[in-house]
Amino acid sequence: MKHFRPAFRAALIAAIGFSTASFGAAQTPSRDDEIAALREQIRLLDQKLRVLERNQELKEEATAAAAKTAPKITASDGRIEIASADGAHSLRLRGLVQGDFRAYDSANNPNDTFLLRRARLIFEGKFAKNFSYVVQPEFGGTIQILDAYVNAGFSPAFQVRVGKFKTPVGLEQLQSDPVAFFNERSVATGLTPNRDVGLQIFGDVLDKRLNYTFAVLNGVPDGGNNTTGSADFDSNKLFAARLFATPFANDPESALSGLGIGIAASVSDFETTSGRAASYRTDGQQTFFSYDATVAAVGQGTTISPQAYFYRGPFGLLAEYIISSIELQRGGAGRVADVKNHGYNLSVGYVLTGEDSSYRGVTPKTVFNPSAGTWGAFEIVARVAGVDIDDTVFTGPANLRFANPNTSASAITTYGLGLNWYLSRSVRANFDLFHNKFDLAPGATPAANALISDDETSFISRLQLSF
Repeated sequence: MKHFRPAFRAALIAAIGFSTASFGAAQTPSRDDEIAALREQIRLLDQKLRVLERNQELKEEATAAAAKTAPKITASDGRIEIASADGAHSLRLRGLVQGDFRAYDSANNPNDTFLLRRARLIFEGKFAKNFSYVVQPEFGGTIQILDAYVNAGFSPAFQVRVGKFKTPVGLEQLQSDPVAFFNERSVATGLTPNRDVGLQIFGDVLDKRLNYTFAVLNGVPDGGNNTTGSADFDSNKLFAARLFATPFANDPESALSGLGIGIAASVSDFETTSGRAASYRTDGQQTFFSYDATVAAVGQGTTISPQAYFYRGPFGLLAEYIISSIELQRGGAGRVADVKNHGYNLSVGYVLTGEDSSYRGVTPKTVFNPSAGTWGAFEIVARVAGVDIDDTVFTGPANLRFANPNTSASAITTYGLGLNWYLSRSVRANFDLFHNKFDLAPGATPAANALISDDETSFISRLQLSF
């Protein structure tokens, strides 16, 4: 419309000039009146043109204003999101589905089986810019709410979280399920508390080189998960703190840019018959140690975990050591023992196709598309881990000891080897082989069909969709 107006005026002027010349040649008495009439017509047409231009401008302004307030919908591989135009409010839908096939080599282990390991719909988003939320239900196995919290982000250095979330202790425990090296976390991670209900303060300081976290929670057993989000079983609370430094993260040219190192700890008093006495599982998810049913935590419990990771290019390494101690008593009477269990985990991975490895996983450069000659990304992983149970739990006569040496191992050493195939950003196939060696307590005589009577070898394959 704006480009049309000058041309229209030029055409009118040319027409007037032609008409004026014609009238001049004809020498008619009404020439001045004719010219005046033509000028009036041009004025009226120009006025209409201005009105049309203004209407068009108003329409364009209204369209631009509507675009500024219209919600934005994004749907792509790995992301489905509805957000306000200014980004202050959003709702993102994510999901995780993991289907397994598990095979065991011994009659002491469960049947080979297909298994729906995880099935989750994850709702997360933000409102008023500074507030965010996550609601993550689990539909695989026990139906429960895994995460449900509100986060107030006053600044990157100071954030507050309230609700149900992971206890900030174990490095591998804090890593997201879909991006871990292996299908199952190491046996050492079983010594760290999992999800719980409480309040957490955290942030990044020193130019994001140091992350601090402090939490106050109800308290759960080793590897435990507050499945219902229910009230605490006593008035004591668990205090957890974690410092994790990435000193060279802001220098991408440094060979140590992918180094992270930290320490985490939790402490609480347990004064109840249902305190923090736990059981521990193998890589094949079979229980290799459990306390007697009458054993309960009756005093202080602590968990300490020095931890580190290192990623550079396609190489990744994750390591942590865990000491879990707890004061226990059997049947509410008799001796109280301070039990210390130790665990360690060393996991490494290498992306064969050259993509970068990171604590947040691997993003393939190509997707699986044989017709185009692309196959995604491949990663090999290896792990050695172990748990050493305090010998104190096996001492004394059968009616006084805390664990049965004929059904519970005194230590486990595990070896894992795996191949991860990233078919796309959202689809991943994993193939893991685990071998677990059990150490028995002195004098143990497990039954021939007991899990700990022989080594455990398991194969776990998984097809995963994560978006």
